[in-house]
Amino acid sequence: MADAQIILRPLLDDVSAELDRLFGSLLAVPNDPRAPLYEAMRHAAIGGGKRLRPLLVMAACGLFHVDRDRALRVGLAVECIHVYSLIHDDLPAMDDDDLRRGKPTVHRAFDEATAILAGDSLHALAFEVLADEATHEDPFVRIELMSELARASGPAGMAGGQMMDLAAERIELDLAAVTRLQQLKTGALIGFCLEAGAIMGRLPAEGRKPLRGYARDVGLAFQITDDILDVEGEEAKTGKRVGKDGAAGKETFVSLLGVERARQQAAMLVDQGAQYLNSYGPEADLLRALARFAVERDH
Repeated sequence: MADAQIILRPLLDDVSAELDRLFGSLLAVPNDPRAPLYEAMRHAAIGGGKRLRPLLVMAACGLFHVDRDRALRVGLAVECIHVYSLIHDDLPAMDDDDLRRGKPTVHRAFDEATAILAGDSLHALAFEVLADEATHEDPFVRIELMSELARASGPAGMAGGQMMDLAAERIELDLAAVTRLQQLKTGALIGFCLEAGAIMGRLPAEGRKPLRGYARDVGLAFQITDDILDVEGEEAKTGKRVGKDGAAGKETFVSLLGVERARQQAAMLVDQGAQYLNSYGPEADLLRALARFAVERDH
């Protein structure tokens, strides 16, 4: 089977270019005192990053033959939430990082106040994009997209996982707690990517179980690989500081399982996740490749 990175690299590059174009249009810098805010948002959102989440949205939408431009708008909304979370996660009050996507973090390139506002504004932009008729003509579809993204990014999802991650610096977590942490912090937004495809394709909720199973397993495999890269990765490739979890004394899949067992667990999860797609044909090949990419990547 061909290397997933070779298969996906052109697709990821294409999606990145389209997202950069959209962000460039949506974040045109005004000629007034708001200019630094827009420049900070552009610094964080344009260029760099794997853009895995938007491609997951587009792959899920592809199962239901959703228009590409509409799927891309939903992918942009997910990327807005992801980038906002990175800006805030890098702040001194949280992880206090200097490097992100191979560039200075927003609070280093600008200042803390501007970074906070840039994150806030990208969060708002996500819902503005989903609320627009250009995303879907059916208001019920748009409402469900907004509701699901709010849940995935709030205290029952990503933000809740981030709170658990902060607590992990003070208390010792076991494997079940680390798994729950990552299911919220990383997995909830990945879960939305698959849910969004089903919503855009008007698939009833009772038919979404396989896609949710895929998202759960592949999201966890993705995070295990992140933990491995934090130990074995190179800063030049990852575009961010490595070794920070160990330095903070946090329990991770690697610290609890060891590198080899963690790698085996990630591979098992990818195989398990791919099985949820057995009812689909070639239209799910991109999702199958993305599952392999989750564990084969080097950044």
